[in-house]
Amino acid sequence: MLRLTSRPALSMLRTSSPLIQAISKANSRTLATTPVVSLGRAKRLATSRRADPLPPPSLNVEPVLQPVLIGLTPSFTGNPNVPNDNVVVLDPTVFDHPIRRDILHLCVNHYRDSLRQGSANTKTRGEVRGSGRKIRRQKGSGKARLGDAQSPMLRGGGVAFGPKPRDFSTKLPRKVIQMGMRVALSAKVKEQRFGVLMKMDWPNGKTKFLAQKIQALGLKQTLFITGEEQIPVGLERAIRNIPLVDVTTSHRVNVYELLKWRRIILDAKAVDFFEQTLGKKNTPISFPVEPRVSSASL
Repeated sequence: MLRLTSRPALSMLRTSSPLIQAISKANSRTLATTPVVSLGRAKRLATSRRADPLPPPSLNVEPVLQPVLIGLTPSFTGNPNVPNDNVVVLDPTVFDHPIRRDILHLCVNHYRDSLRQGSANTKTRGEVRGSGRKIRRQKGSGKARLGDAQSPMLRGGGVAFGPKPRDFSTKLPRKVIQMGMRVALSAKVKEQRFGVLMKMDWPNGKTKFLAQKIQALGLKQTLFITGEEQIPVGLERAIRNIPLVDVTTSHRVNVYELLKWRRIILDAKAVDFFEQTLGKKNTPISFPVEPRVSSASL
């Protein structure tokens, strides 16, 4: 291996041998044409070369997530006094997402901005009814100069820089809204204000009996979410006049409603809908071999 020597070391190698003298002359010419690198720059180059990160491994192993277990809520037509030891197995990528308050803030503002009507309208001086005649002459009256009667400075004139009809809705990426749905559902699960019904239906449209059933189950201040395309007719008619209770579909629910209501109850089809639309398919999950509703107790 060749080693480069410094300039003072070359002067010490001078001898009477012609071969040594020729080698020393060649080395001196090479060093004379070689640029001198300062000590600080050499240290920076060495540090930058040393700080180069290692190439990432070719195989990234993701941790296996554990499923979320939720006790099954008694149905409307069942007996609330009979204990139910069934447990629902939920996808952790949907119902166990890390809580992101900033994402919830963006989704709530996005939804509430879309509710603003934006119909406020004022008339400018060009839209106010009246003549364009000059009120008085420009000079000689001893008073301030004025134009027509529609001036914003005068009573009954137009409005300067007043509101006009506008669209207050804002845009938000689809993936951010989907993450907001995961965070909202996971927050309800962590707060233990989340339930699952096998089927959400009511045989008739009587409000009285459904209100008694909801009172017996302790489901006041609850939003019921069904996975059907349309809300069942009997359930929609019966729940319409019950205060502090509402029902909607999984296709129409949004992040604002999930956060607004104290408790949310989903049926089996709604759970399947959220897991299919919001779940991450490439994440390894240790689901049990048994079907979705298992007989294990909490």
